[in-house]
Formats: sequence, C-alpha cells, structure tokens
Amino acid sequence: MAGDNAAQAQSDPENTLVMELKDGKVLIEMFPDKAPQHVARIKELTRKGFYDGVVFHRVMEGFMAQTGDPTGTGRGGSGMNISAEFNDIPFTRGVMGMARAGHPDSADSQFFITLAEAGWLNGQYTVWGRVIEGMEYVDMIKKAPAGRQSGQVDDPDSLISMKVLADVQ
Repeated sequence: MAGDNAAQAQSDPENTLVMELKDGKVLIEMFPDKAPQHVARIKELTRKGFYDGVVFHRVMEGFMAQTGDPTGTGRGGSGMNISAEFNDIPFTRGVMGMARAGHPDSADSQFFITLAEAGWLNGQYTVWGRVIEGMEYVDMIKKAPAGRQSGQVDDPDSLISMKVLADVQ
C-alpha cells in the first residue's frame, strides 16, 4: 500500500475491503454513509467467504467487470434482495456498483467495478464503494471477446478472495 490510500485504509479498516485477484491485491473503500444496507450486506457475505472463488462472469472492455454470482451465469445470487440506495456519487473509473435486474430493489450479491466513466448509470444503480489502490489489477481481469454484447467471458478469471481489512490486521 502506498501513501494516502494506505493511510485512508488504515484509518477505517472496518469499511475497507481487500480483494485478491490473480495479478494482485485491490483495496476498496466502502461508503456506509451513502449505502448502509449494501455495505452491511457486502461485509456480511464477505465474512462468510461468499465471494471467494467466484468468477468475473461479465467483463466489457472500457465499461465494467461484474462478479458476485456463485453460479457464474449472471443469474444467481445470495437469495436476499436489497432495496436501492441511489446516491450522488458518479460512476467514474474504479467505482463499485450493485448489479440488479429490472426492478430498482432487486440488487443481491452481484456487483461491478467500472473500468471507465459510465455516467449513464448515475442514479440508476447503487454506488457502495470505490477502488483506492490496485486498479491496474482490475484492468487485467479477462474480458469478453470484442463484439460480444452480453459481455459474457469464456473461461473467466476468479475473485480469489475478499476480506474486510479489519479481519486481516
């Protein structure tokens, strides 16, 4: 960890995640003040090991990388929907958003990391955190073939493990 981001993570380890990817570790700052239900659920699932080994089933160049479905199909979840907590944080590079079906209150366990600015998502999906270190490793996640509109990845990369920083210190 380097500089300000390391200090920031150390100052609030209960609201910082450590995501291990094949190429390195990613630090994620969570926003419990903006999305308290989502942050609580992400931490609960993380502490249960729910995300460990789950694949990035949908990854689109210049848009986002999505994970959190234990079936790897994009149709699974933890079985508990969370009400929307739309907020004023814009979808810029490295922002963590909750994936959902058509209904705003259908988020479950799936989330995505934006690889670039995605302003059209603002106010449509709950923002619950942002990458504060290791975005270069997120960029290395295997992407869907060019032109595949679904973003479905062949032989996708896995999220090796995810932990709440307070639990690993």
